[in-house]
Amino acid sequence: MPSRPANRPPSTPDLASYDLLAPQLSGGKDSAVMMAVFMEDARTVGVADRVISYHSSLGVLEWPPVVFDGIRYPGVSELAALQSNAFGVPPDRHVEVTRTMPGPDGTRMPHSLLTEIAAYGRFPRMGSPYCRKAAKESVVSSAWTPMVSRLKRELGRPVRILKVMGLRSDEGADRKKRPAFRTVLANSARVVDEWLPVKDWSTDAVKEWHADAPVPYCWTYDSVPGAGDWAGTSRCSCSLCVFASRADVLLSVGRRPRLADLYAEVEQVRGDSFRADWRITDLIRHANTCGAPDPGVVCPDDGPEFTALQEQVREALKKDPRKEPEMARHSGRALCDGCTAHN
Repeated sequence: MPSRPANRPPSTPDLASYDLLAPQLSGGKDSAVMMAVFMEDARTVGVADRVISYHSSLGVLEWPPVVFDGIRYPGVSELAALQSNAFGVPPDRHVEVTRTMPGPDGTRMPHSLLTEIAAYGRFPRMGSPYCRKAAKESVVSSAWTPMVSRLKRELGRPVRILKVMGLRSDEGADRKKRPAFRTVLANSARVVDEWLPVKDWSTDAVKEWHADAPVPYCWTYDSVPGAGDWAGTSRCSCSLCVFASRADVLLSVGRRPRLADLYAEVEQVRGDSFRADWRITDLIRHANTCGAPDPGVVCPDDGPEFTALQEQVREALKKDPRKEPEMARHSGRALCDGCTAHN
């Protein structure tokens, strides 16, 4: 099977003109395809040694590893590292980064996106998707800083960086409008361009590619881990993403009920709804009383990392929010005939 569709645009950037080639790996199905296409081009040009891959870990909010029928299935962070290695990037050139905050003993500790939501007072919205910048883009950009400082002194010019991402048009209207190539930052220290090499791949093409891929896809895409039916969640981002479809959120509520309850706690204390049209408390009630997709597997979320997240979120909720909640301006959509949404 060809590694790219026949209609792939010829506007591949000049990879040899960059000092750092930085693919961003989410661990999702599109990241693996992107990595295959990108690394083929990098090897062709002879610049594979300039590649350092990055994964912005969301910690507990990511899909974790699970054991099902005696088989262990890796979580998102592990898959990102596998994707990098499968296409020729040495393990020491794959970097996992996460947002941190000062801990009680003065050392740095992970700062969860849910903690940020609790502290901010509002959930991300389509018009204000601050989660993408706070938990992903800014974290990777900060990780580049030491390298940029060193290379700028050596080169005597701004460092050229190519950020490579697996975003596709099929994922939504905002991504369809996003250019396949653009400059996203230019200053005296660095010039950062963004390239979406699989932007025009269809979802069916991505699934077909995975049939013979050298790396597994995340278990959450299937009805049960290992089923191979793509009947689970349609995307693999935050386990409970405010931009996900209702079907995805309902399935996630079933798969991670303790995490869903923690989101509901933030929603109840702050007053802002999980989405403008749905409260997560309504979604949880709907899943419990009106029926929801069979989760196939339930994550216990009973480890120390989850406990630490609970404590961090609850501490944030004790303080005044940085922003006043933006309440939904309409009554919300009904979830089903027997289950009304919030008023």
